[in-house]
Amino acid sequence: MAQTSAPQPASAGPVLGTITTGVPARLDRLPWSRWHWMIVIGLGTVWILDGLEVTTVGNIAGRLSEPGSGLSVTSAQITGIAAALYVAGACSGALFFGWLTDRFGRKKLFMITLAVYLTATALTAVSFAPWWFFTFRFLTGFGIGGEYAAINSAIDELIPSKYRGRVDLIINGSYWLGAVGGSLLSIVALNTSIFPENVGWRLTFALGVVLGLVILLVRRHVPESPRWQFIHGYGDEADRLVTEVEKEVEREKGGKLPSPAGTITIHQRAGIGFGIIARTVFTKYTRRSVLGLSLFIGQAFLYNAITFGFGAILTTFFDVGTGSTGYYFAVIAAGNFLGPLLLGRLFDTVGRRVMISSTYLISGALLFVTAWLFDRGSLDATSLTACWCVVLFFASAGASSAYLTVSEIFPMETRAMAIAFFYAIGTAAGGITGPLVFADLTKSGKVGDTVLAFCIGASLMCAAGLVAAFLAVKAEGRSLEDIATPLSSAEQADPADPADPAGPAGPAEPTEQAGRR
Repeated sequence: MAQTSAPQPASAGPVLGTITTGVPARLDRLPWSRWHWMIVIGLGTVWILDGLEVTTVGNIAGRLSEPGSGLSVTSAQITGIAAALYVAGACSGALFFGWLTDRFGRKKLFMITLAVYLTATALTAVSFAPWWFFTFRFLTGFGIGGEYAAINSAIDELIPSKYRGRVDLIINGSYWLGAVGGSLLSIVALNTSIFPENVGWRLTFALGVVLGLVILLVRRHVPESPRWQFIHGYGDEADRLVTEVEKEVEREKGGKLPSPAGTITIHQRAGIGFGIIARTVFTKYTRRSVLGLSLFIGQAFLYNAITFGFGAILTTFFDVGTGSTGYYFAVIAAGNFLGPLLLGRLFDTVGRRVMISSTYLISGALLFVTAWLFDRGSLDATSLTACWCVVLFFASAGASSAYLTVSEIFPMETRAMAIAFFYAIGTAAGGITGPLVFADLTKSGKVGDTVLAFCIGASLMCAAGLVAAFLAVKAEGRSLEDIATPLSSAEQADPADPADPAGPAGPAEPTEQAGRR
């Protein structure tokens, strides 16, 4: 690595200059190793916590509204107000911590955001009044939202390009492992023969704290992103880190690694202002911005509405007891996890455009069929669950690809903030509105109102799928620097938006083809 400034000790602050580095190509040419598993376990497991949180609240909504729960709230307040506050907190946290992540690094922030989550969840468990419960649901979401920005950034910058699609999808899909756990946990926690009515639901939140502490211990060993380091004046640290990883991988594999495919020259900088980020994302990459918003709005409405409202549908229309809804939710949660797990590889082989558009369109079409069957009265609790399981098998892969898309199609300096923005705006439009609208429609007890909610979700998914069919970026197997040239690159130009079919193929640089297949 060539650098204009003198090398500094690891403990020194950032030293800004112009460097030529092969770090991106060196990371992308690594074979899968134990080191990568450590990254996946240390960072990806937070989605399990998110799934546990959201599912737990959906399943305990009926119990919290019953006399003796210790809280004077209604089921509609839990699935509507509390759900919307959780999502509002997540949107706010994503924006706040997203900016800090791009400025101060991935590692600092994914430790801080987990600490915020742990504290807020612990205080939710001791709720004694509705205002306390609602306040700490918001703050729990605030921590989780920050996790989205910090962790998706780090994962995509550390995982080799040829594995990035499937790994990102499976990690985001692991949310549903938490959902399965939350569903099964609620069955035990809501069993009044085991725990009193005002204790069981508190224990479900307490378990989230225990799991979070375990993740915190594992996460201490996850390194800073070398890509963030070399841009922000820590080029020597980035080089040392990648060298250590290469030696570890060579020892594990028992042979030398192939030579990296090229270098990139960077004008280092301490931070990026909001103005530059906004101009980059919305002016230079306008079509990619439309794509990101479409994907997030579609999946956010569908998932936040159904996740928070599925238990209410079962109890309202099919007389399923509040203590039994967890069995049904565990089934659809398993289907959700299997989608990214089984389809994830295709996003790296068949390609992003085909897979993103098809998963959105197929899930939307199947949801229309489910709405029609529900309207005819052809479904019971079991068959409705089966229908949702199939719908969400495809929808889950599509929803996970939304996070993958916005984390890889914008320049590195804007990555965390781009994830935060699209998550916040898309989720605010679909994730706050969804639970409020869905709760209002389902509590009426009218079949037609619930059918309408299904059709809104299906329409938004289909619309997003059509947008992806035209605008999705060919990112499979390509290095992040090839997909979107860093703003700090010495060779940075202003090509037309690569997502525009009428423009050039993209800002591909011959020296940055390490991940191309």
